[in-house]
Amino acid sequence: MSFGGPEKPDDVIPFLENVLRGKNVPREGMLQVAEHYYHFGGRSPINDQNRALISELQKLLDAEGPDLPIYWGNRNWHPMLADTLSQMREDGIKNALAFFTSAFSSYSGCRQYRENIAAAGNGRPNIEKLRAFYNHPGFLNPMIDKVRAALEQLPGASVAFTAHSIPISMAVTSPYVAQLEEACKLVASGAGAGDYKLVYQSRSGPPTQPWLEPDIADHIRSLQAAGRKEIVIAPIGFISDHMEVLYDLDTEAAELCRELGMRMIRAATVGTHLDFIKMIRQLILERVEPGTPRLVLGRSSPCPDVCPADCCPAPAARRP
Repeated sequence: MSFGGPEKPDDVIPFLENVLRGKNVPREGMLQVAEHYYHFGGRSPINDQNRALISELQKLLDAEGPDLPIYWGNRNWHPMLADTLSQMREDGIKNALAFFTSAFSSYSGCRQYRENIAAAGNGRPNIEKLRAFYNHPGFLNPMIDKVRAALEQLPGASVAFTAHSIPISMAVTSPYVAQLEEACKLVASGAGAGDYKLVYQSRSGPPTQPWLEPDIADHIRSLQAAGRKEIVIAPIGFISDHMEVLYDLDTEAAELCRELGMRMIRAATVGTHLDFIKMIRQLILERVEPGTPRLVLGRSSPCPDVCPADCCPAPAARRP
């Protein structure tokens, strides 16, 4: 299960209307975000990246088992989750495991996907989510590799770990920040980053609503003001190089660094790193083969299979 993205210019506005439905974002703001997509020809890379992830995972399952088909459903654009669940029902699927393409737990990154499943109503397959993987070595070790490779190009640079900003009201009811801080600490230690900070990007709410800070652009300016000349930006909050990475970091943050005379290297995301693909298979094995070890990096415990009933509620109101 993933977020989805437009694949041609005509998709952009309908896609954003899906994303922003029910949210207090003026149309002017939506049109401004649309320009980010038009900058890349109206096509988000996220669907292609999901296709690549599915292809690599299917190869691994075909070679090493278990023998399972893979279905794919998005929240905001085709293939839409409701259509995917209908196809699964037609194919006779009774039970399924769901992998959410978000490593960190919050309303939008976890609970909302579970609500999307529940909204499909009766008759759909029984679907249980795989545990959150923010502290799994199959996610963190590839991130360590990517950050270390970036630091080899800029030894001694300050490292900025970025994640999608969310409203404070959403952050305080979820383990989002705590999970990010743990992951950043582990990756920084493994990559040999002496100077690092967790910052945020891609906020989209009204100015009057408090969101997680500092913003990556403000952090870059503060580093430059302190005399720092080099920065590695590591988008730890994202598993692939989709639009928020390509525009907010590779375009806007890179342009700001050029203006301020700072050298910037953007560390890659995990993408289809083999360890990450193997991690997804292992998360599946945890649920179908009793006794499969539940791996974590660091001192935190594996996330539970079943989220507590009150986990990550919607910021405005609780939903069943």
